[in-house]
Amino acid sequence: MTALERRASVSLALIFALRMLGLFLVLPVFALEARKYPGGDDPALVGLAMGMYGLTQAVFQLPLGMASDRWGRKRVIVAGLLVFAAGSLLAALAHTLTGVLAGRALQGAGAVSAAVTALLADQTRDGVRTKAMALVGGSIGLMFAIALVAAPALAARIGLAGLFGLTCALALAGVAVVLWWVPPEPAQHAEAATGKGQGRLADVWTHPDLLRLNFGVFALHTVQLCMWMAVPAMLVQAGLPKAQHWEVYLPAVALSFLAMGGLFALERRGRLRAALLGAIGCVLLVQAALGLLAASGWHATLWLLAPLLFVFFCGFNALEATQPSLVSRMAPAQLRGAALGSYNTMQSLGLFAGGALGGALVRWAGAPGLFAATATLTALWLALTWPLQPVGRSAPAPH
Repeated sequence: MTALERRASVSLALIFALRMLGLFLVLPVFALEARKYPGGDDPALVGLAMGMYGLTQAVFQLPLGMASDRWGRKRVIVAGLLVFAAGSLLAALAHTLTGVLAGRALQGAGAVSAAVTALLADQTRDGVRTKAMALVGGSIGLMFAIALVAAPALAARIGLAGLFGLTCALALAGVAVVLWWVPPEPAQHAEAATGKGQGRLADVWTHPDLLRLNFGVFALHTVQLCMWMAVPAMLVQAGLPKAQHWEVYLPAVALSFLAMGGLFALERRGRLRAALLGAIGCVLLVQAALGLLAASGWHATLWLLAPLLFVFFCGFNALEATQPSLVSRMAPAQLRGAALGSYNTMQSLGLFAGGALGGALVRWAGAPGLFAATATLTALWLALTWPLQPVGRSAPAPH
């Protein structure tokens, strides 16, 4: 990477990290802490308050991605982070669960993932973009692991309101990073943002490979959320108390980052498609193995579950890096924000679908039915992605 590419990658990964840390700190404790609010005895309302962020984020990802194509990435990122901070503050000041729900909805309206990813794509060459995307994905995975460890202790000290207040502060820190650290937008994008040479949105929605990648991110996050409806119970059955689950998650996530070197080697050899298909295969293998364990009625040991989670995170992290990298390469340059907006919309819908579908499957079909469904979805994803065509060579390094 050039110095500019390193600065862009690190600063934009930090924006993702600051934003996602706030979100992840809330998730592990939300269901328990929400009971302390008026209305918290209604499980349906608690679930709606938790999932509302994903719904509004899905609604706003594409409009804000398109806005970043027209008015510039950094303006949209700053505006979105301020909206996210306002939603966090509203939730922190809420005295009822309905007020928390409204804050979560406003948080989701600050959907800047597409604009941040598009700016990262603008500032990196094709040949190093997967590495840049992997840095973003790694920062998100690290924040997830930190949140699993820190959330219970923080919630005991400052409560759910305090966690939302901390989320607001982290979002404002992200604004400072955008204003004072993120490199200026490339000149070619500044010219595109004037409205010259605007492409057609239909070019994004009818591109076969972009559709495959959009389905892929939907499937990935549906499967991920479904898994967490059953995996914690399997860990408890294996003898690991809930408070110590991070002892499995953290090493699995950390070691999977080390395995990313193989992905970069495949990219340098022009075999990114093979890496993508191999990563989907890893996810499929884990779903099938967990399904067999659940169906057999045999309580899996930690020595079996921990390696399976490691393989899953290897596949997950590789997909989080390769798929948006491929979207940014395949999309028309003047519609890169719109393409990544569509991609992130499907990601958000996958998170919502995974939570809703996973809960229903566990209730009506148990863990065997859940993993049978996730394995089937992943197999369909692999079949649909197989015809994906390779993309062109890298552009010259930015100066």
